[in-house]
Amino acid sequence: MKHFILMSDVIGSGQKNQALLMQNFKETVSKINHDYENNLLSPLTITLGDEFQGLTKDLETALNIIIALEEQIIIQGFDFQLRYVLIYGDIETNINKRIAYEMLGEGLRDARYKLNSMKSNSQRFYIQIEDINLDSLLNNTFLIFENIIDKWNPEKDYDLISAFIKFKDYKIVAEKINKTRSQIWKREKTLNISSYEATKTILKSISKLPHALRL
Repeated sequence: MKHFILMSDVIGSGQKNQALLMQNFKETVSKINHDYENNLLSPLTITLGDEFQGLTKDLETALNIIIALEEQIIIQGFDFQLRYVLIYGDIETNINKRIAYEMLGEGLRDARYKLNSMKSNSQRFYIQIEDINLDSLLNNTFLIFENIIDKWNPEKDYDLISAFIKFKDYKIVAEKINKTRSQIWKREKTLNISSYEATKTILKSISKLPHALRL
């Protein structure tokens, strides 16, 4: 039976402080599992130290989780990036609802192969859900998403971006962080916050398209 399989790994994990990375990685995954508990067929499970895999109930949940993971990293000020593969593929064994272990299937093999192959390039997001038009829409939107967020600096930008994620309106953000509206308006433009929010809206809208809902 086909399911939405989400796999991810930490980019360049060997160059990080291993103890701190694992602490931050586990904290991030745990938060998402808690927030999306009712929409996961099998929870995000850390498998090889710097990787996780899990099964979501639908496309919308999978896309929301990817966005939530990225925003959780920003909000916590963590200095690592994730690479993602989302595949709609076959699981041939029973679904383990407690932990994403002891499952086999072509979908899992394909996801693992693709995740490993992405290590030779700079691509961070790959979607394959057996619909060529949806695949194109999602992969190109994630390319724009990636080009925006990968320009942000964890030390210089994450605190402000976290405020935008929480409060949205630059006027409220300015008030909350005790800066002038002019300063925050300019930073909103240079950080491409409106484009970031637009790509999130597009991704969520794609997941609600009629064919996507039938997957």
